[in-house]
Amino acid sequence: MSGPLKWFRASSVKPEAARDNRVAVSLAHLRALEFKARGFSFLPRQPVRSILSGRHSSRLRGRGLDFEELRHYRPGDDIRTMDWKVTNRTGKPHVRVYTEERERRVYLMVDQRISMFFGSQRAMKSAVAAEIAALAAWRVLGVGDRVGALIFDDQHSYHFTPQRSREAVINILKRLETANAALTAGCQANAEQFNTAFDALLRHVAHDALVIYIGDGFGWDEQSDEMLKWLSLNNDVIAINVFDPAELDLPALDELVVSDGEMQIVVSGTREELQTRFEESYLNHVKHMREALQRFGLPLIEVDTVDDPLHQLLRALGAQP
Repeated sequence: MSGPLKWFRASSVKPEAARDNRVAVSLAHLRALEFKARGFSFLPRQPVRSILSGRHSSRLRGRGLDFEELRHYRPGDDIRTMDWKVTNRTGKPHVRVYTEERERRVYLMVDQRISMFFGSQRAMKSAVAAEIAALAAWRVLGVGDRVGALIFDDQHSYHFTPQRSREAVINILKRLETANAALTAGCQANAEQFNTAFDALLRHVAHDALVIYIGDGFGWDEQSDEMLKWLSLNNDVIAINVFDPAELDLPALDELVVSDGEMQIVVSGTREELQTRFEESYLNHVKHMREALQRFGLPLIEVDTVDDPLHQLLRALGAQP
């Protein structure tokens, strides 16, 4: 964002604010969310009021199927399970028997770039994203599925292979804590890092997995659309857009004072000028993400930085907070 900017030390902001869970989440806070991750799921069977019900529910594959055995046809067997090659070769009808996988792989793609380091009221977007990821991870583990993650900042991405253990979840949460703590006003935004991280995710996700993107869509473009298309062909995809109300309607001020807890920045200009510059640098990416998800029929859950993230998840997924 161009325009007159002035940096200065924020003497009125206490250093302790940087350790506030609303600004940078702690591991202890994320671990404590294990006991709150109840009342919602990302499984195909959803409450009627859930965003994932109806046409979105039909896209959720749930756990996959493992081939168990090949046996002779019995009256009542589903004709769709007939193995015609074996039937033709032996002259006797055979069917393929499958059992539901005991677990499925869930990947959390969590955005922790500088674009997420913004919040006008209760919390930073980066902190909310970390809380949502923790709630999702604990819930996935709670239903017996394997949870992995790809957490990325403006320079690097960190991959965690899906596992079904508390230790695996805690390792993910440790990285989220580190990513939150590393965000400062001095970080350089990198819109291209989104596609770099998306490409890294594609190399790890094969098929029949559930991918949950948690972020603000900054950097989403035509290349992202193409990767989303390929990802959704063989996997389930859910996007959780984390936003701040001030991003949609900037306050009617001629000067905005923004702080990261230690430094402050003054952004000068009329409200119309600020809104135009902001839309050019951020909102267009979010719009692109929303349109792509709608085009591919993929669900989008909106979570703001004002209300409690768990309450918003419960409402979106058809439960009562």
